[in-house]
Amino acid sequence: MESHIPVPSQISLNTTLANIIPEKNTMEKITLGPMPYMSVMPTVLVGANVKGKPNYMTAAWATVACMAPPMVCVALNKARYTVKGIEENMTFSLNIPSAKYVVETDHCGLVSGAHEDKSKVFTSFYGKLKTAPLVVECPVNIECKLFKSVDCGSHLLYIGEVVEIHADKTCVFDGKPDMAKSDPIVYAEATYWHVGKQAAKAFSAGKEYKKK
Repeated sequence: MESHIPVPSQISLNTTLANIIPEKNTMEKITLGPMPYMSVMPTVLVGANVKGKPNYMTAAWATVACMAPPMVCVALNKARYTVKGIEENMTFSLNIPSAKYVVETDHCGLVSGAHEDKSKVFTSFYGKLKTAPLVVECPVNIECKLFKSVDCGSHLLYIGEVVEIHADKTCVFDGKPDMAKSDPIVYAEATYWHVGKQAAKAFSAGKEYKKK
């Protein structure tokens, strides 16, 4: 008597193999078109004297530009009232507000200095440059002299050489501003956020990487 050994169909065989051998983890990408997108950005108050009076505007398009000499940069729409002050004095400041001043900070982004005097929203003081207003209420202030401006189209990119960093004593640790103590505002998706918990130590986590 001839024995009959059942052979699985190709479909059932493929299904079985699929359960045993997991597919490579892939993520489907879609194109969204060109846009000035960054996932998260710092919230800063750009300070400049306009017609002899301190003015502050809220911005998020700011970052480090150079290590030596130390430089930072910020992109401002050409129509902004603050632009006049930077061009007039060749100085400006980047002030880092803490989250408890989120209402005042957002107000400075909603109202133009051309229509409303914003000099009283915060308390101003001046450092070495004498023409770049700094915010007392902000735990960290970056005092800059204009190094160069770049016309990028709708926005002007202002690059400033850092003349001095002013910081509250209570927010300084080991000679540097402490982020946890200053509680800066993070901007993302048209929303203000607190800084989240630490994910890993930079220049350290990568040492654990193992080649596959």
